[in-house]
Amino acid sequence: MTQARFKIVFNGELMPDVSLATAKENLARLFKSDQARINSLFAGSTVDIKRNLSENEADQYLKALQGAGARVRKEQDLGASLNLVKSDDHAPRTQDSAPRAESTGEMTCPKCGHQQSKAIECAACGIVIEKFIARQAMLTQNPPDLVSATATPYATPKATVAEALPEFGELKAFTTDGRIGRLRYLAWSMVLMLACLPLFGIAGGFFAASEILGGLLVAVVGIAAVVVGIMFGVQRLHDIGWSGWLLLVTLVPIVGGVFSLLMFIIPGSTAANRFGPPPPPNSTAVKVLAALWLGAIVLGIVAAIALPAYMGFADPGR
Repeated sequence: MTQARFKIVFNGELMPDVSLATAKENLARLFKSDQARINSLFAGSTVDIKRNLSENEADQYLKALQGAGARVRKEQDLGASLNLVKSDDHAPRTQDSAPRAESTGEMTCPKCGHQQSKAIECAACGIVIEKFIARQAMLTQNPPDLVSATATPYATPKATVAEALPEFGELKAFTTDGRIGRLRYLAWSMVLMLACLPLFGIAGGFFAASEILGGLLVAVVGIAAVVVGIMFGVQRLHDIGWSGWLLLVTLVPIVGGVFSLLMFIIPGSTAANRFGPPPPPNSTAVKVLAALWLGAIVLGIVAAIALPAYMGFADPGR
């Protein structure tokens, strides 16, 4: 018994919470194709993205393409399992059947179903009948993965999609590429702050020997901290699906404070977006560092409220 084969079908629909622009960018990255050919996939016609796949291969393609934002579906590829074999229906004509064919002298076009007298070409659709039958036999035995781009404007580029999109993105701290979630953003910011404190202390110590040298070291450490902080912020915005250039909003008075708070609150997209796959799950260390950051914020708020009240209680005459 022949093992069932499957195909991946796409008709232009998107996964929930995925924008059209994001899906197109993800597919262009997956297929390593130009944007014009990807745009043709969203014209409303049904396209076979990949054919003649085993069930496991089809599931991999399904997961990768849905992760990219395309609502594809898996269907059984009936054409891939067809073979031309001899049967009673295709047996050579016997002497009993030959007179009947000669007496009727009619035939049915294998493409359009038009009935006519026997001829080399179909009077309705104009195909050469023998060539059409040979072509169909070849396609049945060797089904193509994709229709060629010259045959239809909706053809997709050939690509090994199942291995192209990892489940999670790679973490790189010192870059503006990639994505990090809310807790990892807090944890990395805590590590940056803890690393800068002793460096600022060392740089400040040089003031005793030379104010110029001390000031220069403080400036170098400060600039390095700002640059790394920008990298963290850009990756956090990427996780939400926003451009890293929006980090400039934090420079606007009042509005920047609200925007910074939103970066801690708004969750990232669980699926791949135009900036890549989602970040990996948070480790225990990330959770502990994020909790320390949150604890420091809470203590700061409590101190800001309690300290004035305590000062007023300690010195009633003020």
